[in-house]
Amino acid sequence: MRISSLIALAAMPLLCMCSSKAPAPPPQVIQGQTPDSFRVAFETTKGRFVVQAYRGWAPRGAERFRDLLEAGFFDNEKFFRVVPGFMAQFGLASEARWNQPWDSKPIPDDSVKGTNARGVVSFATMGPNTRTHQLFINLVDNPRLDAMGFAPIGRVIEGMSVVDSLYNGYGEDPNQGFIQSLGNVYLERSYPKLDGIKTARILAP
Repeated sequence: MRISSLIALAAMPLLCMCSSKAPAPPPQVIQGQTPDSFRVAFETTKGRFVVQAYRGWAPRGAERFRDLLEAGFFDNEKFFRVVPGFMAQFGLASEARWNQPWDSKPIPDDSVKGTNARGVVSFATMGPNTRTHQLFINLVDNPRLDAMGFAPIGRVIEGMSVVDSLYNGYGEDPNQGFIQSLGNVYLERSYPKLDGIKTARILAP
């Protein structure tokens, strides 16, 4: 898939290391308002990077990001689509059955208040009001995505070199339909070199 497939990414939306200890991630509403800003540590097979999310940039997106994190949704996932000179995508669950509950609860769009610059994190979408659980990190400045409705929710503030080092040899090859239906079983068999997320946790203020 190319840039146009970012728009179609919630059909499979615009994510896996299996673990019997991985938490189940049902959609849930976390008590209390999402803070204006919060930091998230991603421990990956290539090292650690930290994302700072900003509620003011995209309130609905930041809230969904927090809900996914609190549910442990990103644990043991793969960076299934890493395209040099473009982006690194994640957000398809290691266990396929965990995707559907979130797919059934897309969130409304946020206004695009920032730009998709290098290191910025945005939700994938297939069109208006279709954001669910897939996100991407811009590896370069991608301002053309702004007009397409990709609203930034945060940015990498530490460890961008880790993001740059994610395995990119498969490019667009992994089939998102198969990932959606089979999870890590498909990726580990067919694309064993993919890097993954071990854990993703909100850091204490």
